[in-house]
Amino acid sequence: MSGLIEYRGKGAVTPIEAVDRKHIAACRRRLGAAARRWLDASGFEPARGNVALIPDDKQGLARVLVGVDAQQPLTALAGLPQQLPAGRYRLAEESVALDPQLAALGWALGAYRFDRYRKQAPVPAQLVVSRAELSALKPQIEAVGMVRDLVNTPTEDMGPADIAQTIKDLARAHRARVKEWVGDALLKDNFPTIHAVGRASHRPPRLVEMTWGKATDPKLVLVGKGVCFDTGGLDLKPSSGMRWMKKDMGGSAHAIALASLVMHAKLPVRLTLLIPTVENAVSGNALRPGDVVRTRAGHTVEIDNTDAEGRLILCDALAYAGEQEPDLIVDFATLTGAARVALGPDLPALFANRESLASGVLEAAEAVHDPMWRLPLWRPYHAMLGSYLADFANAGSSRHAGAITAALYLERFVPEATPWMHVDVYAWNDSPRPGRPRGGEAQSLRAFFAFLQKRYGLRRSGAGTRRRKRKTD
Repeated sequence: MSGLIEYRGKGAVTPIEAVDRKHIAACRRRLGAAARRWLDASGFEPARGNVALIPDDKQGLARVLVGVDAQQPLTALAGLPQQLPAGRYRLAEESVALDPQLAALGWALGAYRFDRYRKQAPVPAQLVVSRAELSALKPQIEAVGMVRDLVNTPTEDMGPADIAQTIKDLARAHRARVKEWVGDALLKDNFPTIHAVGRASHRPPRLVEMTWGKATDPKLVLVGKGVCFDTGGLDLKPSSGMRWMKKDMGGSAHAIALASLVMHAKLPVRLTLLIPTVENAVSGNALRPGDVVRTRAGHTVEIDNTDAEGRLILCDALAYAGEQEPDLIVDFATLTGAARVALGPDLPALFANRESLASGVLEAAEAVHDPMWRLPLWRPYHAMLGSYLADFANAGSSRHAGAITAALYLERFVPEATPWMHVDVYAWNDSPRPGRPRGGEAQSLRAFFAFLQKRYGLRRSGAGTRRRKRKTD
């Protein structure tokens, strides 16, 4: 992801002044008479996103004014990389007060382009920042770009084996270890629901496990739903519902990218990344409505709907995660349309089995402008997943509370003593906005990284040794 460049004190750099209605008068007083006339002629108003290019006396660009809302620093400059002429820019000292790191991050997110399948577009405008700022922002920028790239890539080039290769490449970069179960090996080692969902595809289902860190550190498990394409199975989706199902592996993209941030920051954890990855296809051996599957945890599950497949592959992975007695499990999944009906495309639905977990990650989300909204694990709704012949079903006839019942299904596979959070994420932008190009999107990624940094962060003791901060569940 381009857009930011280290300032080395050479070459022309055009200042960008962020203004709002409160400060526009002071801004105008600093400008010369010719610039004021130019602004008047252009009709510039300092509303959010409005831009004025002020020329110099040599037919060049002297200054850029951009209208901002100082309460939304992440999007303040996000539209400029694609709007401004190619060149180098800096945030002027006279700008209204913005968090400079968030503003620079927003610029970088707005500079993103996915050009794997078409000619490379012109280079976006670049914002110059200090070496320290660039070093601090680069891992997050790359992690967001990773999520976007993985989700944007069509299924033909992003099947289960491709997701596995992405994890292997990441492991190689950080000296992590990878273990993989493919096809019938899933049955042999007791991951039956992953196998049942993916067995109809010509590309065999997989469970990929990556481990990193010291065995003596707290165990953190990240789990991501990796359905590379979802036809709905025999409960076939209509064409409109199937059109963008390449993005149904968005949960795995988030878990992989968060793992990369954890390893890059060298957080003192024993990290396990678990990605069950399948293609939910249709063939003669496809999972059928009415079938009963015995899960890794020993529960029997009646298949009410083959299109509720994400929770099936996740439940085996969550059961396996719980067997490790971790300090924390976090799973990400593009799980339900119900979450989008309830919260829309921008707000991932958060579920947590500990109040302190929920409050901690929501506090982090607000601080880094990466929003989520908590929904309840309302346990009376377990009845909606009842089955007359199995322990429970994977879905039910009621259309009520679909995101909650899906989370309740997953919770059955997490040991009660284990802190756990589940994120129902859209991972997609339906239309372009500043900093949010159409297509794959990272949502809640930065919030969870900030939360994990605080939970497992390092400090120096008086003796100069490194110790973990005290934490609570």
